[in-house]
Amino acid sequence: MKKLFWLCLIINLCTQVVHAQTAKGIVFEDINRNGKKDKGEKILSDVAVSNGVDVVLTNSKGEYILPVGEDNILFVIKPAGYQVSVDEDNLPRYYYIHKPNGSPKLKFKGVEATGSLPKSIDFGLIPVVEKDEFQILVFGDPQVYNQKEVEYFENGVIALLKNSTQYEFGISLGDLVGNKPNLFKPYIQAIKQVGIPWYQVMGNHDMNFDVTSDTLSDESFEAHFGPNNYAFNHGKVHFIVLDNILYQGKGAKKPYIGGLRKDQLDFVENTLKYVPKDRLIVINTHIPLLSMRKEDSQRLFSILKDFPNTFSMSAHTHIQKQVFIGQEQGWQQSIPHHHYNVGTTSGNWYSGEFNELGVPAATMADGTLKGWAVATFKGNQYEVDYYVSGKPSDFKMNVFLPKVVQKKKKPKTSVYVNYFLGGEKDTVYYRVGEGKWQKMKKTEIQDPHHLLSVMKWDTADPMPKGERPGDPNLSSHIWKAPVPSDLPVGEHTMEFRVNDMFGRKFYSTATYRIESRQD
Repeated sequence: MKKLFWLCLIINLCTQVVHAQTAKGIVFEDINRNGKKDKGEKILSDVAVSNGVDVVLTNSKGEYILPVGEDNILFVIKPAGYQVSVDEDNLPRYYYIHKPNGSPKLKFKGVEATGSLPKSIDFGLIPVVEKDEFQILVFGDPQVYNQKEVEYFENGVIALLKNSTQYEFGISLGDLVGNKPNLFKPYIQAIKQVGIPWYQVMGNHDMNFDVTSDTLSDESFEAHFGPNNYAFNHGKVHFIVLDNILYQGKGAKKPYIGGLRKDQLDFVENTLKYVPKDRLIVINTHIPLLSMRKEDSQRLFSILKDFPNTFSMSAHTHIQKQVFIGQEQGWQQSIPHHHYNVGTTSGNWYSGEFNELGVPAATMADGTLKGWAVATFKGNQYEVDYYVSGKPSDFKMNVFLPKVVQKKKKPKTSVYVNYFLGGEKDTVYYRVGEGKWQKMKKTEIQDPHHLLSVMKWDTADPMPKGERPGDPNLSSHIWKAPVPSDLPVGEHTMEFRVNDMFGRKFYSTATYRIESRQD
């Protein structure tokens, strides 16, 4: 009996050792970019390294030590003034996957077995001159379901952004593909053409659905992109990327919900321990923050309460919206938090009439034309802009103005301006000719242009090519004003001006004609 006891004890201890290993390594300046520390390349102290939950700083010898189990990804949190290496597809390589037995057998392949833990897992960083003012590209939901949609993505977006080296990097805010992780490779081949490092957020359509738990739903994503929860610094900005899709398991009423596990929130808290309070914290998720479980968003807001400069971005909804999260939603600062729900590069899922680029127009349900965002950072401040695919860079709004109105003292018709990036902190004005600027009224209606396009589709015979556009929803960024009709008969020009939340002004014009009714 005693022999059996000691045998069981030894087996138990050995099992604990296997499942509670310690990873160690160094962080160094990789001057020659070969991924190995060579003679003369200095070690780097005070650099953060993580196992996805714990975060530690390298010591004076550039060393770190972290616990690992049977399924961990170790990664360096890039400090400002350095860059990580990228592979031939412009994907950042800043991590090591430790999965000794590999991913379980799945419909879509995951990570191959990595074997025993290496003696040293080292991370090389490349010193660069990094400016405090920089720009990044932001994509919402490329969401390609097949090779044809990959081509739409390439021709309708990527072709317009090839070799855009004025941007420091790009990020896609989830739903890279449509439930088919085998399309990650075609997506990667498309995105690499932009010519800059590209980071990924995981979305609900990027998951493995034939798994038993949320922690396994990212196996194919990991195999292609590495961790789905990570962080890095650039200039005076600390970027945090989080997978806020909680897979509910096979047969669940809802396949997923929005939220964050405890270990993910622990990671956020741990990484921010080493970030100066005056830095700008940018949270990147797929699902909007207020669509997560309340307890998760509340803990996140609590973690962020001592950082006065914050901003967050999401996608998922296939509309565009500016959200300001205040204390009534649990935000723990006096100034509301700005959350930008970014429009999508797939628009309304590659639907609608084909445009001049030979791809579906795919206007979103709120009337936003498909495109991409650009975020500009200046120190710890930021501003965002939105660019419409296939349109001039100054095309910021869509105007719906009747072509002809009847001459009357009291106007009976209205003009509508859909300022795609608009929200409650923006103001829109109009004037006729050189007249006085007048404020337009913000309203929530369906976008008239999009409504017309859907009606045109539904009344067409024969059936148009492609997929029917989605029905319009109420838009959060439309302004309305009466069309002046008590003016001389003839053509008139209306001018529109947006004063946005960042202090910028954008302009557009449209013409209409006044006629006297001849009965």
